[in-house]
Formats: sequence, C-alpha cells, structure tokens
Amino acid sequence: MARSSLVSDRRLSSPASKYFFFVPATLAFFTTLFILFYIFTTSTILTSHQHRHKLQLKQPLGSFPTSPLTPKLSSFSLHNNGFKNGSFDFPEKSPFNAVGGGKDGTASEVPSRSHFGSKGNYVNDIGVFHDGDIFLEDYRQMNKSLKIYVYPHRKNDPFAHALLPVDFEPGGNYASESYFKKALMKSHFITKDPTKADLFFLPFSIARLRHDPRIGTGGIQYFIRDYIFNISRKYPYWNHTGGADHFYVACHSIGRSVMAKADEVKHNAIQIVCSSSYFLSGYIAHKDASLPQVWPRTGDPPNLASSKRNKLAFFAGSINSPVREKLLKFWRNDSEIFAHFGRLKTPYADELLGSKFCLHVKGFEVNTARIADSLYYGCVPIIIANYYDLPFADILNWKSFSIAVVTVDIPLLKKILQGITSDEYLWLQSNVLKVRKHFQWHVPPIDFDAFYMVMYELWLRRSSVRISASLDPK
Repeated sequence: MARSSLVSDRRLSSPASKYFFFVPATLAFFTTLFILFYIFTTSTILTSHQHRHKLQLKQPLGSFPTSPLTPKLSSFSLHNNGFKNGSFDFPEKSPFNAVGGGKDGTASEVPSRSHFGSKGNYVNDIGVFHDGDIFLEDYRQMNKSLKIYVYPHRKNDPFAHALLPVDFEPGGNYASESYFKKALMKSHFITKDPTKADLFFLPFSIARLRHDPRIGTGGIQYFIRDYIFNISRKYPYWNHTGGADHFYVACHSIGRSVMAKADEVKHNAIQIVCSSSYFLSGYIAHKDASLPQVWPRTGDPPNLASSKRNKLAFFAGSINSPVREKLLKFWRNDSEIFAHFGRLKTPYADELLGSKFCLHVKGFEVNTARIADSLYYGCVPIIIANYYDLPFADILNWKSFSIAVVTVDIPLLKKILQGITSDEYLWLQSNVLKVRKHFQWHVPPIDFDAFYMVMYELWLRRSSVRISASLDPK
C-alpha cells in the first residue's frame, strides 16, 4: 500500500502532470483578460443609441415621489436649452422619479436615467420625447418608406360597414378606431402591391361588429376566427409570417376577449388597442401598442391662456371600479379635490379649464378619454390606473407632463399635489400644451397628430421580412 502511494505521488510530481496543469490555467487567464478587454472597449458603444428601431422599454406606472416610501420632490428651474428649434425641452435635472407599483400594490422606487443622443450629445431623458433627434429622423423616414397593404373588400360586401371606413365624421367614446381607419385609407402609406408592404392591416371594426344584430358581442370571436381562416386560404401573406406583420385597431374593451378563437392574432399580430394593460394576458407590451382614447373635438378650446385654475384637482365619472370607490371614500367632500360622481351641474369643459390637475381614474378598464380631455384643456393629468401601458410610451416621456399615482397612494393624493411647487407645475403644464397635439384626430390627418403617432408606433414594430413576389396570388 505504501509503495502504491509512493508511485502515485511520483506521477503527480512528474513534468507531464505539471504541463497538463499549467496549460489550462494559462488559457483561462488569457481568456479572462480577453473578455475584460472586450467589455472595456465596447462599453462606450453599448451606451450610445445605435439601434434606432429597437423599442424602448416601458416602465409600469407608479406613485409620485412624495409618497412616504419615496424621497421628497426636488425643485428645479425652467429651461429651454434642449432641442435646437425650441420645441423640445431637456431640463438638466429631473424633478420626478418614476415609481412603479408592485404586484401587491406597494410602491418601489425607480431612479431616473440619462443617456447619449444619436449625435453623441448628452441629454436627460426627462424631456417631452425620449430622444427628439431620433424621433424626428425616424419620423421623416417613416413618411417616406412605410407601406401598408389593406385586405380589399367591396362596397357590396355583407359586412362592408365593419370592413370599410365610415363615410361620416366619427364620434363617441370609441371614435379613435374609426378615425384611424378613415385616415389610413386615404393616406400615402397605402400600397396596392403586397410585395412592397411592411405591414398588413386587418380592417375589421370590433366596435361596428358589436352593434351588428347578425354578430353581436358573443359572435365577434367567431367572425374574426373565420376572417383569419379565409384570408389565410385566399392570400399567402398571413401564413408567411404567422400573422406577425399584421395588425388590427380596436378601442372598445371587448377587443381583448374577442380573440379567444383566434390565438394567432392575439399572440402574433400587432394589437393597437385602447385597453392596454400590462396586467392582461391578452396584451403583450412592446409587440402591441396603446391607442389613445379621444373624444372628438376640433380646434383649440376657448380662453385657454386666460383660464383661472382655482381648483386643485377634478374628477367626474361613474363609480364602476374599486379604485373609484376608494377615491370617493377619501375625497368626496374635500374643498380642494373635487370628485364628482353622477351628472355635473356645470359644463365639463369649465371644470377642466378651472382645475390645475385632472384625475384619470381606472374604471372598468385602465383607459378612458379623460387623459386626452385633460391635455386638450391644458390640465395636467393625474393617472391613477396601475399597469396602464400609456399611449406613445415608446416616444413620449410621460413624466414630463403627467403624474402617476398608484392606487395605494390615493389617501396621500392631496399631499402629493400640494407638494408640487408653482415652477414645477408651470413646467408640467407647458409640456402639456406641447404634447396635446399628439392626442387629437383630424380628417385629413396633420403632422404629429394621433394618426401619425400611431403610424410611428407601427413603424417601430415593423419587420424587415418582405413577402416574395412568387407568393403573390394569381
């Protein structure tokens, strides 16, 4: 046994054993040095904004920094030193930090971030746009090159009313859906050559089908299932990508449930919907996008510059959710926060014009037209709707013109709003006036309005895959 142990020790101390130990250790050492060198030399590249068409990650809505869980709001001075034409402001320091609500309703702090712009210049992401330079450059490119193919339907189609644009001025709470289709069909984005299309539009209107007695609410899911089956049999385009380069637009909340019989639409196609919540399994953030719910209005509201905003905050609406019940419980009889439920005794527009802050509170869904209402009348929106994927969040920096409050912080609402200084409020409101044009529909559309902003969201989600000409149906 002793001899065997001695032989073993001799083998371990032989030159060959030393060689086999030294080579792997040397390789590991030089590999580590190479990795560290690669990380160091490429780190500056990674911090620049090179991938222009990559979607920016959106943070869930959260509470305001004056919550007990977060630091006190810091003051700041007003600036106009950002974008060279003066339309985009990039203050040197952010007055607000985004705070995301957790699954249990508690608040968690998320620090503000800065980055380098497309030209290498340092900018702060608290501006109205995440990156004004990138947005304008891509916006021009989008207008030049983006092409949409719409599946054709005739006027004598039995469901032409739901497949073709309306021949009247859209109205009501779900007008955004009709406005988009009406504007798209007359735009320069349309191509009749599917081989040149970046995206394919599924033109069915869920809002119109809902009121069709032949279909009804319960039959929409079967209509969409059959519609996808028919176009996939007649045309090759859906099958080519599994629907990943197709999209539809819907504003009614029923839109999320009518895809129950068409899983490929829900999981693959781009859904442009008003009810855009991170909490819903049928909505996939960054694949899908939020459509702004806008009550149709034309022109600028009267006396906006001279309106006296004597009320701290205002809300009017029905009690159709636990969130609104909580708001009513704490602030129904308050002298500064006017929470109205039921019919107003004064014009709705006068209430918005007379309030500094206007509350958007979750009802049946996270979305309502109140955000667009607030912006239209120059009122800073207070968003109380956890998990709301806000419209144009890939483009606009919502922290620069709105305040998000998680439901758990409703009892602190007055303290939060009173903690905002007059300079901070003026900065928020000035940005409200800058972004409100993005939340208005026009016929025909005008640059940077809601239609063009939705088109830009589609531009960000387009695929580089093109249909082969050989696949074009005979």
